[in-house]
Amino acid sequence: MTVASPYQTKTFTSDGLSIAYFDEGEGDPILLIHGFASSTEMNWVTPGWVDTLLKDGRRVIALDNRGHGESEKTYEKEAYGAHVMAGDAARLIDHLGLERADVMGYSMGARISAFLSLSHPERVRSVTFGGLGYGMIRGVGGQEEIASALEAPTLDDVQTSLGRRFRLFAQQTKSDLKALALCMRASNNKITEEAIAELQPPALIAVGTTDDIAGSADELAAIIPGAKVCIIPGRDHMLAVGDKAYKAGVLAFLAERP
Repeated sequence: MTVASPYQTKTFTSDGLSIAYFDEGEGDPILLIHGFASSTEMNWVTPGWVDTLLKDGRRVIALDNRGHGESEKTYEKEAYGAHVMAGDAARLIDHLGLERADVMGYSMGARISAFLSLSHPERVRSVTFGGLGYGMIRGVGGQEEIASALEAPTLDDVQTSLGRRFRLFAQQTKSDLKALALCMRASNNKITEEAIAELQPPALIAVGTTDDIAGSADELAAIIPGAKVCIIPGRDHMLAVGDKAYKAGVLAFLAERP
């Protein structure tokens, strides 16, 4: 179980699973979707995102993806995948009675946000892809390596640097390793260049300059009509999350929305 959020956690039922979320503040709503092996607490509360957005006069909504945080865990591979979790996000928007919301996802959450934006463009006012550039199309690779590392008896049994990095992070977040392994194995659903080129909501792509996972922000932006890029100087995949340049770029992007 993850550290409890200082914000009031609620639950709703999505496709038969209990999904945890919080809903704080007033103003234009923004839905936050965290990355793999993370949670609302780890991805958005601790790095200061929620406070930043609340101070900017926004209604902040964030959910723990299925298999993560306080949300229900399931042990069927078919129950995971970014396109499936995008359904949970869409149902949360419906559950809250919102016409539409700005959406921001980080890493796996960015992929979920893309599926949400493509399948329900009328519900997404704008979308920010954090920590994922052309990897959205190419894939980030290493799924089996990471899943095997999560299934290993101990961290000492993991021999690869990529596997150890993800296993250590999952342990630090006190995640359900079995659920995460299944989630990782289900993460090979791709988005094509042709599909992402049809993205309708205004898009911002924010990637750290030393991020070796995300892929190029510029290459992805070149495919999406009107997409903007936020460069996060000197930050890798982990350290970019709470960076002030990332926050400033997102606030400026949101301020431009009608």
